[in-house]
Amino acid sequence: MGFLTGKTAIITGAGRAVLSDGRCGSIGYGIATAYAKEGANLVITGRNGKKLEDAKEELERLYGIRVLTVQADVSAGADNQAVVQKVVDLAVETFGGIDVLINNAQASASGVTLADHTTEQFDLAVYSGLYAAFYYMKACYPHLAKSKGSVVNFASGAGLFGNFGQCAYAAAKEGIRGLTRVAATEWAKDGINVNIVCPLAWTAQLEQFSNAYPDAFKANVHTPPAGHFGDAELEIGRVCVQLASPDFKYMTGETLTLEGGLGQRP
Repeated sequence: MGFLTGKTAIITGAGRAVLSDGRCGSIGYGIATAYAKEGANLVITGRNGKKLEDAKEELERLYGIRVLTVQADVSAGADNQAVVQKVVDLAVETFGGIDVLINNAQASASGVTLADHTTEQFDLAVYSGLYAAFYYMKACYPHLAKSKGSVVNFASGAGLFGNFGQCAYAAAKEGIRGLTRVAATEWAKDGINVNIVCPLAWTAQLEQFSNAYPDAFKANVHTPPAGHFGDAELEIGRVCVQLASPDFKYMTGETLTLEGGLGQRP
C-alpha cells in the first residue's frame, strides 16, 4: 500500500500516451501512473475520450485503483465554470472528497510569432491553461480546505526564458505562476500547500517532432544540463507525488524547475 491509498487526486490532461519504448509519453499520464502506484484513486480529465478510457483501463488493471474519467475542455465561449464544477461534483460524489488537484492540461499554437498570433490562438492557450487552473482551484478550494490537501500547477521555462514562437503559451504559464503564488499566500492558513513545477520532459509529442523534423529539433530543442530530458513518470510524476506528502508542507509557494530530473528553486 502506498501513502496515498484512500486519497483522491484530480489530474487534468491525463489521457494515455506512450513513447515508442512503452514508457509514459505525456506528463499528465506520467503523473497519473505515479499516483496510481501510491494507491490514489484518480479523476482524470481531457479532451480525448478514448485516451482517457485507455488510461483508466491500464491504471485500474495494473495498480488496482479506481479511476473516474470525465471528458472536459475549458475553452473560449464555453460555460467553463459549469464544465469544471461538473468534474468536481462527480469526483466528490464518487470518492467522497478531494485531496490533490493537479492542473496539467494545456494547449497552444507553438511556433507562431507574436506578430502572427491570432486572437483564437491566444485564447486557446489562455483558456486551456490559465483559466482552467483558475476554475479548478476555485471549485476545489472548499474540498481541499477540508482535507488539508495540495495543489500542483504547471508552468514552463517558455515564460521564464521567453522562448521564440511561444507568446501565448508563455503568457498562460506565467499567469499560472502568479496565480499559484497568490493561492499559496492566501490558502496557507487553510493547510493547503500550493506548488508549481516547470518541467522539461521527454514526451510522445517531442519524440514525434524529433523524428519528423530532425533538423528543426536539433536547432530548437536543447538537452538540459543533466544530459537528459525528464522522465514523465519517474521524475516529474514522482515529484508531484512528493509534493502531496505532508513532509513537503514547508515548500508551499515554491517554484520547482526540473532540468532533466534535477530540481532547482530559482
